[in-house]
Amino acid sequence: MLGPRVDAEAKRTARVLAGLASHARPVERSVALRQAAAAAGELVVALSALAPAVAGEEVPAESTSQSYFRVREVELSDQQAALHGALVIHRGLDDLGDAPLSGADLALEVAGMRQSVLDLTGAAPGADAGPVPDPVPVPDPVPDPVPLVAVPEPGAALSLEAAWSARWLIGHQVHVLFNVCAAVAVADATRLLRDGDRDAALLRLADATVYVRGFPAAMTHASTIPADYYMASIRQTMAPPSVDVPLSGRQHRGYKLFRAAMKDLLSVVPDSYEHLAARAPELAEARGALLEADIVDGERHVTLAYSMVHLRRSIAQKPEGPDNAVAELRLMRHRRAAQYASLIRFGDHYIADAVAGLRHA
Repeated sequence: MLGPRVDAEAKRTARVLAGLASHARPVERSVALRQAAAAAGELVVALSALAPAVAGEEVPAESTSQSYFRVREVELSDQQAALHGALVIHRGLDDLGDAPLSGADLALEVAGMRQSVLDLTGAAPGADAGPVPDPVPVPDPVPDPVPLVAVPEPGAALSLEAAWSARWLIGHQVHVLFNVCAAVAVADATRLLRDGDRDAALLRLADATVYVRGFPAAMTHASTIPADYYMASIRQTMAPPSVDVPLSGRQHRGYKLFRAAMKDLLSVVPDSYEHLAARAPELAEARGALLEADIVDGERHVTLAYSMVHLRRSIAQKPEGPDNAVAELRLMRHRRAAQYASLIRFGDHYIADAVAGLRHA
């Protein structure tokens, strides 16, 4: 626990986020988002009172991707991790006030933000129940944290183009936060299963599923910019000569950690859905929900890429490769669906059979 003030502000923020998705009308939603951003700002102030944020520009980047997306990797105390996570959430919420995100994706993204607040601050699950509190004032700006170097402060006046460019970074930073939190939740669940604590493992699997459902929502948030602007002004900044090597998802260490955690989980519970459901039905459902969310994340990456680049090649693809960006992402989805086909209730057995046939051939 990080102290009574942090605990109180974390619970306040979690309450506001829990109620935010229920606001369907644009005016209500706008007010609720401002309230949520203000609550997250108060949490930032409470955490900053314990120790200031790490200056991200002083931490060397370990990859081109880290440099581009203003992300760094460094050992942090619990307080520092909570502060940097809260800063990501604060900026994300502030930008969501203007981002034309659908209500469904908004609900998924703020659910991931709420879970991040609870996990990073150690606030007890369920402790955020209760009425949404009154709005709180937006705090003064605080120093940039590790994952937010050179990203405008919440509320800063930006040109439309600058706001779109900032959104590209802010949405990706929320995605990175969800990746890391999901990796931790899956690793926790795996450890608990190895220790025989199934009830606690089920809770962490549910937490992980919240994050994975938030993956495509955060990516869609980052992409709520005109496709023409992305093609003309952003895409070129992620390829030489703007950067040393073309950027790709393979360079995101947080996502690699998540994929490694998922592999470890399935080594502990490799049973088919039917076999697992026969001996541990709740575990079969919890694992299935996580795997379904992982497949849907892959599917939505396909459609999101199509909406942004259509049938163009990925900037990270070699010239001699046979496929375009969408086709490569679709193959990734198919491999994942084939791997999970026997592990979930409604598996894609057509794809699993096709992949098995290709491997046999």
